[in-house]
Amino acid sequence: MQEPFDITIGDIDYAIFPEGNDTYVVFKDGKEYVQIQKDTESQWLKLDPETALPLFEEDEEINAIGREITAYVPEIEEGDEEAEEEE
Repeated sequence: MQEPFDITIGDIDYAIFPEGNDTYVVFKDGKEYVQIQKDTESQWLKLDPETALPLFEEDEEINAIGREITAYVPEIEEGDEEAEEEE
């Protein structure tokens, strides 16, 4: 499972917590903000906070967060590199 990571869009910082199955919990300003799910390569869906069902409405902020999640490349720590080389 992927580790949590941070992204920045403009001057807003988001903390991203992967949940699996292309679903992520997004924190904004230190508070849980939204749960999102990848729909297509360029389309992301906000999940209803009550039912966790996808809301099929266009939301540019959600798509921007999704683009950053897709583009995110985790930093490999030195200990991780050695473990990968041994495999």
